[in-house]
Amino acid sequence: MTEDKFCPKCRHELGFKEVHGTVRPVCSYCYHVMFYGPKLVATVIVESEGRILMVKRSIEPGCGLWCFPGGYLQTGEIVEQGAIREVFEETGLHIEIDGFIGLFSEENHPVVLAVYYGSILGGQLGAGLEVSEVGLFMPDELPELAFPKDIEFLRTWMHSRKSDKR
Repeated sequence: MTEDKFCPKCRHELGFKEVHGTVRPVCSYCYHVMFYGPKLVATVIVESEGRILMVKRSIEPGCGLWCFPGGYLQTGEIVEQGAIREVFEETGLHIEIDGFIGLFSEENHPVVLAVYYGSILGGQLGAGLEVSEVGLFMPDELPELAFPKDIEFLRTWMHSRKSDKR
C-alpha cells in the first residue's frame, strides 16, 4: 500500500487503520492519517505533417517500447506547462498546446493522465535522458506501444478531429 514507515509529522511508526471506509496509514502516536492522492501525468499527442511524435522509453515501465512524450508533473506546476516541459525534455522540441483531449484513469491505479494535443514550434529533434529514440509515425503505422491506453488517447483525439471538421 505504501512504503512510508514513519509519520511525517512526529516520526513515530505508522500502522494501518480504516479511515473513511479505506485502510490507510495512521501514526501510532499522533494519529496523523496519511491521505495519498493520485499522481498526475501530462502527455501530448504532437502532430507534424500527418505524423505523430513518439518516444522509445529507456526506463521502466515499458523500457524499449514507444509512447507519446510526457511525464509526471512537479508540485505546483501548471499542467499545460508541465506537458510542454516534458515534451522538450524527452524530444528537444518546443511545442504549443493546441487543445485538451481528456483525463484518463483506471480503477486501483495511482496515475491520472491529462492528455493534450499540440504542434511543433521549433527546437532540435533528439532523444532526451529517459528515451533512447524519437520518431514520427503515421497513426496507422505505430510501433509497439508501452502503454495500451495510448491507443485510446489516439482514437479519442482522431474522433474529436473528425467531429470538428463537420
